[in-house]
Amino acid sequence: MKTSELRAKDGAGLEKEVSDLLKAHFGLRMQKATQQLTNHSQLGNTKRDIARVKTIQAEKKIAAAGTAKKAAKKTGAKK
Repeated sequence: MKTSELRAKDGAGLEKEVSDLLKAHFGLRMQKATQQLTNHSQLGNTKRDIARVKTIQAEKKIAAAGTAKKAAKKTGAKK
């Protein structure tokens, strides 16, 4: 999945994507253990996809915290 598609999703969508990717990765690991996996590069691809989604989640979290700080500064609110 492209990063532009991931950035368009909201928090719940990203959580679902991580969950789906983790399930897929588990299935691939089981296939590898039972020697049924034919394309071993899929393991690395799913790991990268999981990392990509988690990175975008972290970026959104930091951006949300930054905008909350700016809003608090504008209104003069204290922590």
